Amino acid sequence: MILSATLSKPTAAVREAFGRDIVRVKVKIRAASTDGGAAYTAELFTKTQVFHQKMTAAELDSFLSAHAGTTFRSCVERTEREEITILANKKGRTTRLAKPLPHDGQQAVPTENAGENRTKAYLLREGVPVPFLVRLGVMTAQGKVIAAKYDKFRQVNRFLEYVDDVLDDVIAARAQADSGTERPNPLRIVDFGSGKSYLTFAVQYFLTEIRHIDCEITGLDLKGDVVAWCNALAESCGCKNLRFAVGDIAHYGDGREADIVMTLHACDTATDYALDYAVRHHAAAILSVPCCQHELNAQLDYRTVARPEVASPFAPLLKHGLLKERFAALATDALRAAYLEDAGYKVTVLEFIDESHTPKNLLIRAVRKAGGTARSLARAEADRLLDALGVTQTFAQARKNES
Repeated sequence: MILSATLSKPTAAVREAFGRDIVRVKVKIRAASTDGGAAYTAELFTKTQVFHQKMTAAELDSFLSAHAGTTFRSCVERTEREEITILANKKGRTTRLAKPLPHDGQQAVPTENAGENRTKAYLLREGVPVPFLVRLGVMTAQGKVIAAKYDKFRQVNRFLEYVDDVLDDVIAARAQADSGTERPNPLRIVDFGSGKSYLTFAVQYFLTEIRHIDCEITGLDLKGDVVAWCNALAESCGCKNLRFAVGDIAHYGDGREADIVMTLHACDTATDYALDYAVRHHAAAILSVPCCQHELNAQLDYRTVARPEVASPFAPLLKHGLLKERFAALATDALRAAYLEDAGYKVTVLEFIDESHTPKNLLIRAVRKAGGTARSLARAEADRLLDALGVTQTFAQARKNES
């Protein structure tokens, strides 16, 4: 039974097949029924949008037969027992590679009873004890998720889905960087503002125990007692490739490149310093959940935006505190996305988790494009917004200083 499939590297035929420029398709199992059937959800990504489609097992088989190695040059399928990679070159020649997967208890699929009750196919599965979740009080020792912690469990799994989405690109970039070396380097992940580190530990567990990827992960936080607690937890869980350190994001640097930079609820301009670090260290992927965007909010005044002698077109957005706060936050993240595009990243802004669970639900996902080609249009648009608002912004200034 197929558990997941990822199709990437679209050919010129993709527009004719789908009616739009799909750049990647991600298929995941939703539920398996007692009669051997299965239900799937497919996410079809363009550069700026995501479309969803439900499939049966038969429909998925037809979909893969039609598009794996043809419409898309790369397809990775995962079953309960093996990982199958289908690759096609520009001349249409197809190669099929199969790799057995170690059985680690994580491959069980959700079931569907005679009613329509379904269990979501999380990457970290309920019923399989995960050491750090047990220690953090999210799971019992038997792997049952504590009812009061279920939102946290969903949040952790949602973030891991985003990590999983960028892994193919990150691994390809690392392989290219390591070409010619005797021994490949492990993937390096840096988490700025790691705090109590639910997500840092989740990424370590997912990469190490589920995907079996060699990695080194560093969490950085300002609070010494939190860092000491996290290091003790990492040691007690046997996480030898995970460490935490006290440090200021604005001044952190060890001279090494990072493959993935995470910044989760780093307050205000701390997010900007983390993004700047990621760009300067050529991170292959960035996953950022911004928080507390005060910088622009403090500068905006409906009476003085742009030129005080001219009525600002933004005045209606700035007269009321709540609207001004939300507008400033959206403008801040729009500027961050634009300057990441200018730095050579493919950027998508996504919902991290349902807004009913947390208002900090926006995630900026950036994947470095091959060659890192800058987009001058994105910078021009961002510069015009800064000029119209009459403000400065930390990440924008950092990128201008690098130019």
